[in-house]
Amino acid sequence: MSWLARPGGGAPTLPAFFRERRTGARGRLCIGVTWQGATAGLLSQLDAGVTTVMDTSQIHHSPEHSDAAIEGLRDSARRNVFGYFEGQGERTQYPQDARRIREHYFATGEGRSADGLMTMVMGGEIYLPDHETAWALARELELPLAYHVVGSLGMAETFDALAASGKIEENHILIHMTGMSDTAWQAVRDAGAHVSLAVPIEMTMRHGTPPLMKTSELGILPSLSSDVECTMTADFFTQMRSTLTLQRMFVNELALQGEEQRPALLTSREVIRYATLGGARGLKLERRVGSLTPGKEADLLLLDAEAINVAPLNNVPGAVVTLMERSNVETVLVAGRIRKWRGQLLGADLSRLRDELTASRDYLFEAAGVDRRMFD
Repeated sequence: MSWLARPGGGAPTLPAFFRERRTGARGRLCIGVTWQGATAGLLSQLDAGVTTVMDTSQIHHSPEHSDAAIEGLRDSARRNVFGYFEGQGERTQYPQDARRIREHYFATGEGRSADGLMTMVMGGEIYLPDHETAWALARELELPLAYHVVGSLGMAETFDALAASGKIEENHILIHMTGMSDTAWQAVRDAGAHVSLAVPIEMTMRHGTPPLMKTSELGILPSLSSDVECTMTADFFTQMRSTLTLQRMFVNELALQGEEQRPALLTSREVIRYATLGGARGLKLERRVGSLTPGKEADLLLLDAEAINVAPLNNVPGAVVTLMERSNVETVLVAGRIRKWRGQLLGADLSRLRDELTASRDYLFEAAGVDRRMFD
């Protein structure tokens, strides 16, 4: 859940995160809390200039939880891709409830919602014992398929087997791709599957080394992912800056070691492409968004280039990636509708939402036996 603060200082490792998923507050999420989490996370991202996101929902403990998550996406009035992943408990209907969700919420042309702002992706985690069922449902419902691929969690052998059997497809969205073999990477490239990198999270939570050098070597255009918003900010200035600096660290180290044959340094313009067109292509939205092109829908940001943190402006891509942050996001439009104007979100009662989030946080921490340690 995007807003659920960590009980202790710093960020958890990936094994600790999965332990908390099984035993912590996540399994105690009620319907209202699910809506609050989706709404708060999306509004926070919108405030930071993120117009489109795939919500990797892993809280589908019942059909009602799924409905609440979708309603939260809808109420944010921005462009969303609903990722239907697993849940916990006796009332979960994953993955078969995908049929109802697809028919009820995404039955219009191209699998869009009634307002045209939402589409659906099927989650099919390869660490689940029956992931083949979810994969078959994705094909049946003609949905893209998304799943995490993390070598540090022992997925390399499983993914190698899938790659060897030709099961990686063009409409697959592969999240992380850390610690994978050269054979697996070649299968991804040959299939034309999409790779999404969560560089700050991968470095922080022990996923493994972000595979920026491999995507560059193979000519794969990745997208950038915030992944776990309760661990790291979801604003894309952080995502872009982390990506740029890490790739340059790799290449600069090769230069210092005297390597003559080394990749080119990643540029700010290339990183912006990862953050815009890369994501749009991965989510099959490139015909509508992802670039400033006549005929596409107007998802636009107006960034303050006169603010003191970028003045005087000398290079636009460089300023956006290396200097700007959330405070530079002055205006945001989604499908031509103004959602943030002169630094203020429109149509959102943030004070009320903040109070509701605080009350829900207190309830969940008490129910899960979590000790609040504000300054540890």
